Amino acid sequence: MTQTSEAAAVGQQPSKPGRGGGRGRVHRAWFVAAVTFVTIIGAAAFRSVPGLLIDPLHDEFDWSRGTIGAAVSVNLALYGLTAPFAAALMDRFGIRRVVAVALTVIALGSGLTVWMTAAWQLMLCWGLLVGLGSGSMALAFAATVTNRWFTERRGLVSGILTAASASGQLIFLPLLSWIVERHDWRPAAVTVALAALAVVPFVWLLLRDHPADVGLKPYGATEFVPKPAPVPGAARRAVTVLFSAARTGPFWLLAGTFAICGASTNGLIQTHFVPAAHDHGMPLTTAASLLAVIGVFDVVGTIASGWFTDRFEARRLLAVYYSLRGVSLLFLPLLLVTPSVQPPMIFFIVFYGLDWVATVPPTLALCREQYGDDSAIVFGWVLASHQVGAALVAFLGGVARDTFGSYDVMWYASGALCAVAALMALVIRRRGVGVATGA
Repeated sequence: MTQTSEAAAVGQQPSKPGRGGGRGRVHRAWFVAAVTFVTIIGAAAFRSVPGLLIDPLHDEFDWSRGTIGAAVSVNLALYGLTAPFAAALMDRFGIRRVVAVALTVIALGSGLTVWMTAAWQLMLCWGLLVGLGSGSMALAFAATVTNRWFTERRGLVSGILTAASASGQLIFLPLLSWIVERHDWRPAAVTVALAALAVVPFVWLLLRDHPADVGLKPYGATEFVPKPAPVPGAARRAVTVLFSAARTGPFWLLAGTFAICGASTNGLIQTHFVPAAHDHGMPLTTAASLLAVIGVFDVVGTIASGWFTDRFEARRLLAVYYSLRGVSLLFLPLLLVTPSVQPPMIFFIVFYGLDWVATVPPTLALCREQYGDDSAIVFGWVLASHQVGAALVAFLGGVARDTFGSYDVMWYASGALCAVAALMALVIRRRGVGVATGA
Protein backbone atom coordinates (compact mmCIF):
# COMPACT_ATOMS: atom_id res chain seq x y z
CA MET A 1 0.00 0.00 0.00
CA THR A 2 1.38 3.37 -0.96
CA GLN A 3 1.55 6.28 1.42
CA THR A 4 -1.24 8.05 -0.49
CA SER A 5 -3.56 5.05 -0.45
CA GLU A 6 -2.72 4.44 3.20
CA ALA A 7 -3.79 7.96 4.06
CA ALA A 8 -6.98 7.46 2.10
CA ALA A 9 -7.61 4.15 3.83
CA VAL A 10 -7.29 5.79 7.20
CA GLY A 11 -10.11 8.05 6.13
CA GLN A 12 -9.38 10.73 8.70
CA GLN A 13 -10.36 14.30 8.20
CA PRO A 14 -8.01 16.97 9.50
CA SER A 15 -8.41 16.72 13.25
CA LYS A 16 -9.52 19.54 15.46
CA PRO A 17 -7.00 22.12 16.57
CA GLY A 18 -4.94 20.83 19.44
CA ARG A 19 -2.20 18.47 20.40
CA GLY A 20 -3.83 15.12 20.01
CA GLY A 21 -4.92 13.24 16.96
CA GLY A 22 -8.53 13.80 18.01
CA ARG A 23 -10.81 12.55 20.80
CA GLY A 24 -8.17 12.60 23.49
CA ARG A 25 -5.99 9.85 22.01
CA VAL A 26 -2.21 9.98 22.13
CA HIS A 27 -1.03 11.73 18.99
CA ARG A 28 0.66 9.40 16.52
CA ALA A 29 3.64 11.79 16.47
CA TRP A 30 4.71 10.27 19.79
CA PHE A 31 4.65 6.76 18.29
CA VAL A 32 6.75 7.97 15.35
CA ALA A 33 9.16 9.54 17.84
CA ALA A 34 9.29 6.24 19.74
CA VAL A 35 10.14 4.28 16.56
CA THR A 36 12.80 6.87 15.74
CA PHE A 37 14.20 6.50 19.26
CA VAL A 38 14.44 2.70 18.94
CA THR A 39 15.98 3.02 15.47
CA ILE A 40 18.71 5.35 16.70
CA ILE A 41 19.39 3.03 19.65
CA GLY A 42 19.83 0.06 17.32
CA ALA A 43 22.10 2.02 15.01
CA ALA A 44 24.16 3.27 17.97
CA ALA A 45 26.11 0.03 18.14
CA PHE A 46 28.54 1.35 15.52
CA ARG A 47 29.16 4.44 17.67
CA SER A 48 30.35 2.25 20.52
CA VAL A 49 33.03 0.28 18.68
CA PRO A 50 35.92 2.60 17.57
CA GLY A 51 37.43 3.17 21.00
CA LEU A 52 37.27 -0.57 21.72
CA LEU A 53 39.09 -1.52 18.50
CA ILE A 54 42.20 0.67 18.76
CA ASP A 55 44.25 -1.61 21.02
CA PRO A 56 43.08 -4.96 19.52
CA LEU A 57 43.80 -3.81 15.96
CA HIS A 58 47.15 -2.36 17.04
CA ASP A 59 48.09 -5.66 18.70
CA GLU A 60 46.91 -7.95 15.87
CA PHE A 61 48.01 -6.03 12.78
CA ASP A 62 50.73 -3.79 14.29
CA TRP A 63 49.02 -0.76 12.77
CA SER A 64 49.93 2.52 14.46
CA ARG A 65 47.29 4.28 16.53
CA GLY A 66 47.55 7.16 14.07
CA THR A 67 46.59 4.83 11.20
CA ILE A 68 43.62 3.41 13.11
CA GLY A 69 42.68 6.93 14.18
CA ALA A 70 42.75 7.99 10.52
CA ALA A 71 40.15 5.32 9.66
CA VAL A 72 37.99 6.50 12.56
CA SER A 73 38.42 10.08 11.35
CA VAL A 74 37.19 9.14 7.85
CA ASN A 75 34.15 7.52 9.48
CA LEU A 76 33.44 10.59 11.62
CA ALA A 77 33.97 13.04 8.74
CA LEU A 78 31.64 11.15 6.41
CA TYR A 79 29.13 10.82 9.25
CA GLY A 80 28.92 14.59 9.24
CA LEU A 81 29.37 15.38 5.53
CA THR A 82 26.64 12.92 4.51
CA ALA A 83 24.09 14.39 6.93
CA PRO A 84 22.91 17.43 4.91
CA PHE A 85 22.52 15.32 1.76
CA ALA A 86 20.63 12.71 3.78
CA ALA A 87 18.22 15.40 5.00
CA ALA A 88 17.61 16.44 1.39
CA LEU A 89 17.23 12.80 0.30
CA MET A 90 14.60 12.34 3.01
CA ASP A 91 12.68 15.23 1.44
CA ARG A 92 13.00 13.53 -1.96
CA PHE A 93 12.49 9.82 -1.23
CA GLY A 94 11.02 9.73 2.28
CA ILE A 95 12.48 9.08 5.70
CA ARG A 96 12.00 5.34 5.97
CA ARG A 97 13.55 4.49 2.58
CA VAL A 98 16.70 6.50 3.31
CA VAL A 99 17.05 5.15 6.85
CA ALA A 100 16.45 1.51 5.82
CA VAL A 101 19.14 1.74 3.14
CA ALA A 102 21.52 3.47 5.56
CA LEU A 103 21.13 0.70 8.16
CA THR A 104 21.84 -1.92 5.49
CA VAL A 105 25.03 -0.12 4.42
CA ILE A 106 26.17 0.05 8.06
CA ALA A 107 25.62 -3.70 8.43
CA LEU A 108 27.55 -4.38 5.23
CA GLY A 109 30.52 -2.23 6.20
CA SER A 110 30.77 -3.61 9.72
CA GLY A 111 30.36 -7.23 8.62
CA LEU A 112 33.07 -7.00 5.95
CA THR A 113 35.70 -5.92 8.50
CA VAL A 114 35.82 -9.53 9.72
CA TRP A 115 37.85 -10.46 6.61
CA MET A 116 40.16 -7.44 6.41
CA THR A 117 43.93 -7.89 6.41
CA ALA A 118 45.21 -4.42 5.43
CA ALA A 119 44.72 -0.89 6.74
CA TRP A 120 43.13 0.31 3.50
CA GLN A 121 40.36 -2.23 4.02
CA LEU A 122 39.67 -0.72 7.44
CA MET A 123 39.44 2.66 5.70
CA LEU A 124 37.04 1.23 3.11
CA CYS A 125 34.76 -0.78 5.41
CA TRP A 126 34.71 1.14 8.66
CA GLY A 127 35.70 4.51 7.23
CA LEU A 128 33.74 4.73 3.96
CA LEU A 129 30.78 2.32 4.20
CA VAL A 130 29.94 2.71 7.88
CA GLY A 131 30.66 6.45 7.61
CA LEU A 132 28.21 6.90 4.72
CA GLY A 133 25.55 4.75 6.35
CA SER A 134 25.87 6.37 9.75
CA GLY A 135 25.80 9.83 8.17
CA SER A 136 22.33 9.08 6.87
CA MET A 137 21.40 8.04 10.42
CA ALA A 138 22.85 11.24 11.85
CA LEU A 139 21.02 13.87 13.85
CA ALA A 140 19.50 15.21 10.63
CA PHE A 141 17.18 12.18 10.90
CA ALA A 142 16.01 13.30 14.32
CA ALA A 143 15.73 16.90 13.12
CA THR A 144 13.59 15.90 10.13
CA VAL A 145 11.22 13.81 12.24
CA THR A 146 10.93 16.58 14.83
CA ASN A 147 10.26 19.29 12.23
CA ARG A 148 7.64 17.28 10.35
CA TRP A 149 5.70 15.74 13.22
CA PHE A 150 5.87 18.43 15.93
CA THR A 151 5.16 22.13 16.17
CA GLU A 152 5.14 22.06 19.97
CA ARG A 153 7.62 20.37 22.32
CA ARG A 154 10.29 20.41 19.63
CA GLY A 155 13.05 21.12 22.12
CA LEU A 156 11.96 18.22 24.33
CA VAL A 157 11.57 15.81 21.41
CA SER A 158 14.93 16.74 19.88
CA GLY A 159 16.50 16.19 23.30
CA ILE A 160 14.89 12.76 23.66
CA LEU A 161 15.90 11.65 20.15
CA THR A 162 19.43 12.94 20.65
CA ALA A 163 19.61 10.97 23.90
CA ALA A 164 18.73 7.79 21.99
CA SER A 165 22.29 7.53 20.70
CA ALA A 166 23.60 7.72 24.27
CA SER A 167 21.06 5.10 25.31
CA GLY A 168 22.39 2.83 22.60
CA GLN A 169 25.90 3.46 23.84
CA LEU A 170 24.76 2.48 27.34
CA ILE A 171 23.36 -0.78 26.00
CA PHE A 172 26.13 -1.75 23.59
CA LEU A 173 29.38 -0.53 25.19
CA PRO A 174 29.47 -3.01 28.09
CA LEU A 175 28.33 -5.82 25.80
CA LEU A 176 30.82 -5.07 23.05
CA SER A 177 33.72 -4.53 25.47
CA TRP A 178 32.94 -7.92 27.06
CA ILE A 179 32.87 -9.53 23.61
CA VAL A 180 36.19 -7.91 22.62
CA GLU A 181 37.88 -8.94 25.87
CA ARG A 182 36.55 -12.52 25.88
CA HIS A 183 36.14 -13.37 22.18
CA ASP A 184 38.26 -10.86 20.19
CA TRP A 185 37.06 -7.93 18.08
CA ARG A 186 35.52 -9.83 15.14
CA PRO A 187 32.40 -11.06 17.00
CA ALA A 188 31.90 -7.45 18.15
CA ALA A 189 31.91 -6.27 14.52
CA VAL A 190 29.35 -8.96 13.63
CA THR A 191 27.18 -7.86 16.57
CA VAL A 192 27.15 -4.31 15.20
CA ALA A 193 26.09 -5.58 11.78
CA LEU A 194 23.26 -7.69 13.23
CA ALA A 195 22.03 -4.82 15.44
CA ALA A 196 21.75 -2.54 12.40
CA LEU A 197 19.88 -5.17 10.38
CA ALA A 198 17.51 -5.93 13.24
CA VAL A 199 16.16 -2.38 13.18
CA VAL A 200 15.30 -2.34 9.45
CA PRO A 201 11.89 -4.06 9.83
CA PHE A 202 10.85 -1.56 12.54
CA VAL A 203 11.70 1.32 10.24
CA TRP A 204 9.95 -0.11 7.21
CA LEU A 205 6.77 -1.25 8.92
CA LEU A 206 6.21 1.40 11.61
CA LEU A 207 7.81 4.67 10.53
CA ARG A 208 5.81 7.17 8.50
CA ASP A 209 7.24 10.10 6.59
CA HIS A 210 4.66 12.80 7.33
CA PRO A 211 1.52 13.35 9.46
CA ALA A 212 -0.51 13.83 6.28
CA ASP A 213 0.21 10.21 5.36
CA VAL A 214 -2.22 9.18 8.10
CA GLY A 215 -4.54 12.20 7.89
CA LEU A 216 -3.22 14.03 10.97
CA LYS A 217 -1.94 17.47 11.82
CA PRO A 218 1.53 17.75 13.35
CA TYR A 219 1.47 17.64 17.14
CA GLY A 220 0.44 21.05 18.43
CA ALA A 221 -0.54 22.44 15.02
CA THR A 222 -3.78 24.39 14.64
CA GLU A 223 -4.13 23.63 10.92
CA PHE A 224 -3.77 20.55 8.77
CA VAL A 225 -0.44 20.53 6.88
CA PRO A 226 -0.50 18.85 3.45
CA LYS A 227 2.44 16.63 2.64
CA PRO A 228 4.90 18.55 0.46
CA ALA A 229 5.63 17.16 -2.98
CA PRO A 230 8.94 15.30 -3.32
CA VAL A 231 11.79 17.75 -3.78
CA PRO A 232 13.96 16.82 -6.80
CA GLY A 233 17.66 17.54 -6.93
CA ALA A 234 18.52 16.56 -3.35
CA ALA A 235 22.24 17.18 -3.74
CA ARG A 236 21.68 20.51 -5.48
CA ARG A 237 19.30 21.65 -2.77
CA ALA A 238 21.75 20.69 -0.01
CA VAL A 239 24.53 22.69 -1.69
CA THR A 240 22.23 25.64 -2.43
CA VAL A 241 21.13 25.83 1.19
CA LEU A 242 24.77 25.69 2.27
CA PHE A 243 25.74 28.61 0.01
CA SER A 244 22.79 30.65 1.25
CA ALA A 245 23.47 29.93 4.91
CA ALA A 246 27.21 30.53 4.49
CA ARG A 247 26.48 34.17 3.67
CA THR A 248 25.25 34.71 7.22
CA GLY A 249 27.35 35.13 10.36
CA PRO A 250 25.28 32.84 12.62
CA PHE A 251 26.03 29.85 10.39
CA TRP A 252 29.78 30.15 10.92
CA LEU A 253 29.40 30.65 14.64
CA LEU A 254 27.12 27.64 14.92
CA ALA A 255 29.46 25.57 12.75
CA GLY A 256 32.50 26.66 14.76
CA THR A 257 30.97 25.89 18.14
CA PHE A 258 29.68 22.53 16.93
CA ALA A 259 33.09 21.63 15.48
CA ILE A 260 34.54 22.14 18.96
CA CYS A 261 31.66 20.11 20.39
CA GLY A 262 32.56 17.19 18.12
CA ALA A 263 36.26 17.54 18.86
CA SER A 264 35.67 17.37 22.62
CA THR A 265 33.17 14.47 22.54
CA ASN A 266 33.16 11.99 19.63
CA GLY A 267 36.69 12.76 18.51
CA LEU A 268 38.31 12.82 21.94
CA ILE A 269 36.35 11.03 24.68
CA GLN A 270 34.43 8.48 22.62
CA THR A 271 37.48 7.49 20.56
CA HIS A 272 40.35 7.84 23.03
CA PHE A 273 39.00 7.61 26.59
CA VAL A 274 39.06 3.80 26.72
CA PRO A 275 42.64 3.40 25.37
CA ALA A 276 43.81 6.33 27.54
CA ALA A 277 42.41 4.70 30.69
CA HIS A 278 43.83 1.35 29.56
CA ASP A 279 47.27 3.02 29.28
CA HIS A 280 47.11 3.62 33.04
CA GLY A 281 46.23 0.01 33.83
CA MET A 282 42.43 0.22 33.89
CA PRO A 283 40.79 -2.95 32.51
CA LEU A 284 39.08 -2.55 29.14
CA THR A 285 35.64 -3.50 30.46
CA THR A 286 35.94 -1.04 33.35
CA ALA A 287 36.91 1.84 31.05
CA ALA A 288 34.12 0.93 28.61
CA SER A 289 31.64 0.77 31.48
CA LEU A 290 32.64 4.28 32.57
CA LEU A 291 32.04 5.47 29.02
CA ALA A 292 28.65 3.75 29.09
CA VAL A 293 27.81 5.52 32.37
CA ILE A 294 28.50 8.79 30.55
CA GLY A 295 25.69 7.63 28.26
CA VAL A 296 23.35 7.20 31.23
CA PHE A 297 23.77 10.79 32.36
CA ASP A 298 23.84 11.98 28.76
CA VAL A 299 20.24 10.79 28.46
CA VAL A 300 19.27 12.83 31.52
CA GLY A 301 21.31 15.87 30.46
CA THR A 302 20.08 15.92 26.88
CA ILE A 303 16.41 15.57 27.75
CA ALA A 304 16.82 18.25 30.41
CA SER A 305 18.57 20.44 27.85
CA GLY A 306 15.61 20.05 25.50
CA TRP A 307 13.30 21.13 28.33
CA PHE A 308 15.55 24.11 29.10
CA THR A 309 15.69 25.02 25.39
CA ASP A 310 11.90 25.40 25.33
CA ARG A 311 12.19 27.91 28.20
CA PHE A 312 15.56 29.72 28.11
CA GLU A 313 17.70 31.50 25.56
CA ALA A 314 19.64 28.95 23.52
CA ARG A 315 22.80 31.07 23.20
CA ARG A 316 23.28 31.33 26.94
CA LEU A 317 22.63 27.63 27.41
CA LEU A 318 25.38 26.84 24.91
CA ALA A 319 27.81 29.18 26.65
CA VAL A 320 27.17 27.45 29.99
CA TYR A 321 27.46 23.95 28.50
CA TYR A 322 30.78 24.61 26.75
CA SER A 323 32.26 26.37 29.77
CA LEU A 324 31.44 23.47 32.09
CA ARG A 325 32.73 20.91 29.61
CA GLY A 326 36.03 22.76 29.21
CA VAL A 327 36.60 22.87 32.97
CA SER A 328 35.91 19.15 33.34
CA LEU A 329 38.39 18.22 30.57
CA LEU A 330 41.18 20.22 32.21
CA PHE A 331 40.90 18.02 35.30
CA LEU A 332 40.80 14.70 33.45
CA PRO A 333 44.60 14.07 33.25
CA LEU A 334 44.74 14.20 37.06
CA LEU A 335 42.02 11.56 37.30
CA LEU A 336 43.61 9.04 34.94
CA VAL A 337 46.81 8.50 36.96
CA THR A 338 45.45 5.44 38.79
CA PRO A 339 43.91 2.24 37.37
CA SER A 340 41.17 2.14 40.00
CA VAL A 341 37.93 4.10 39.84
CA GLN A 342 38.03 6.76 42.57
CA PRO A 343 35.19 9.12 43.61
CA PRO A 344 36.67 12.09 41.64
CA MET A 345 36.53 9.99 38.46
CA ILE A 346 32.92 9.11 39.16
CA PHE A 347 32.16 12.80 39.64
CA PHE A 348 33.80 13.57 36.27
CA ILE A 349 31.79 10.84 34.53
CA VAL A 350 28.51 12.18 35.93
CA PHE A 351 29.39 15.83 35.31
CA TYR A 352 30.72 15.27 31.80
CA GLY A 353 27.87 12.91 30.92
CA LEU A 354 25.23 15.51 31.73
CA ASP A 355 26.97 17.82 29.22
CA TRP A 356 27.87 15.26 26.51
CA VAL A 357 25.36 16.27 23.81
CA ALA A 358 23.32 18.77 25.79
CA THR A 359 24.49 21.23 23.13
CA VAL A 360 22.29 19.64 20.44
CA PRO A 361 18.80 20.94 21.40
CA PRO A 362 19.88 24.62 21.68
CA THR A 363 21.97 24.36 18.49
CA LEU A 364 19.02 22.84 16.64
CA ALA A 365 16.74 25.54 18.07
CA LEU A 366 19.09 28.27 16.81
CA CYS A 367 19.17 26.67 13.36
CA ARG A 368 15.37 26.58 13.33
CA GLU A 369 15.16 30.21 14.48
CA GLN A 370 17.65 31.42 11.90
CA TYR A 371 16.80 29.31 8.84
CA GLY A 372 13.17 28.21 9.11
CA ASP A 373 12.12 25.53 6.60
CA ASP A 374 15.74 24.90 5.60
CA SER A 375 16.78 24.33 9.21
CA ALA A 376 17.12 20.54 8.96
CA ILE A 377 19.53 20.82 6.04
CA VAL A 378 21.41 23.72 7.67
CA PHE A 379 21.67 21.66 10.83
CA GLY A 380 23.03 18.84 8.68
CA TRP A 381 25.86 21.13 7.55
CA VAL A 382 26.43 22.32 11.11
CA LEU A 383 26.59 18.67 12.11
CA ALA A 384 29.12 18.15 9.32
CA SER A 385 31.38 20.67 11.04
CA HIS A 386 30.81 18.77 14.30
CA GLN A 387 32.08 15.59 12.70
CA VAL A 388 34.98 17.28 10.91
CA GLY A 389 36.13 18.55 14.31
CA ALA A 390 35.64 15.05 15.72
CA ALA A 391 37.54 13.48 12.81
CA LEU A 392 40.47 15.85 13.21
CA VAL A 393 40.84 15.13 16.93
CA ALA A 394 40.31 11.37 16.46
CA PHE A 395 43.35 11.42 14.14
CA LEU A 396 45.42 13.90 16.16
CA GLY A 397 44.72 12.00 19.36
CA GLY A 398 46.25 8.86 17.90
CA VAL A 399 49.23 10.84 16.59
CA ALA A 400 49.68 12.52 20.00
CA ARG A 401 49.65 9.13 21.73
CA ASP A 402 52.25 7.78 19.28
CA THR A 403 54.41 10.92 19.66
CA PHE A 404 54.18 11.80 23.37
CA GLY A 405 53.25 8.48 24.89
CA SER A 406 50.08 9.92 26.47
CA TYR A 407 46.91 11.84 25.64
CA ASP A 408 47.45 14.71 28.12
CA VAL A 409 48.08 17.40 25.52
CA MET A 410 44.73 16.56 23.89
CA TRP A 411 42.77 16.94 27.15
CA TYR A 412 44.26 20.40 27.79
CA ALA A 413 43.83 21.62 24.21
CA SER A 414 40.20 20.51 24.09
CA GLY A 415 39.45 22.23 27.40
CA ALA A 416 40.82 25.50 26.00
CA LEU A 417 38.79 25.10 22.79
CA CYS A 418 35.60 24.71 24.82
CA ALA A 419 36.23 28.12 26.38
CA VAL A 420 36.46 29.58 22.86
CA ALA A 421 33.17 27.89 21.92
CA ALA A 422 31.44 29.45 24.94
CA LEU A 423 32.46 32.92 23.77
CA MET A 424 31.38 32.20 20.18
CA ALA A 425 27.93 31.10 21.34
CA LEU A 426 27.33 34.39 23.15
CA VAL A 427 27.89 36.50 20.03
CA ILE A 428 25.29 34.72 17.87
CA ARG A 429 22.61 37.30 17.13
CA ARG A 430 19.00 36.56 18.01
CA ARG A 431 17.54 36.58 14.49
CA GLY A 432 19.07 35.67 11.14
CA VAL A 433 18.94 37.74 7.99
CA GLY A 434 19.27 36.78 4.37
CA VAL A 435 18.03 33.20 4.25
CA ALA A 436 15.98 33.28 7.39
CA THR A 437 12.42 32.31 6.62
CA GLY A 438 10.91 32.26 10.04
CA ALA A 439 11.22 30.42 13.28
